[in-house]
Amino acid sequence: MEVRLLGGRWYSTDQLAELLGVDSSTVRRWRTARPPQGPPFVQLSDRVTMYHANDVEAWLLSRRVDPGAAA
Repeated sequence: MEVRLLGGRWYSTDQLAELLGVDSSTVRRWRTARPPQGPPFVQLSDRVTMYHANDVEAWLLSRRVDPGAAA
């Protein structure tokens, strides 16, 4: 699968946290867990981490539970 990161929407840690309705510390905890959890990210510097919208959507879909499918 080819991953294209140029173009499209990017989110900072704070923006992603707001979008998901969680605290920024939760997103940081996902990122620093060993092994890392949460959506894929790009570490631009020690203080700047970005998340691509496509990666966030794929991560959310991978965590989706369909109760009807389990029946």
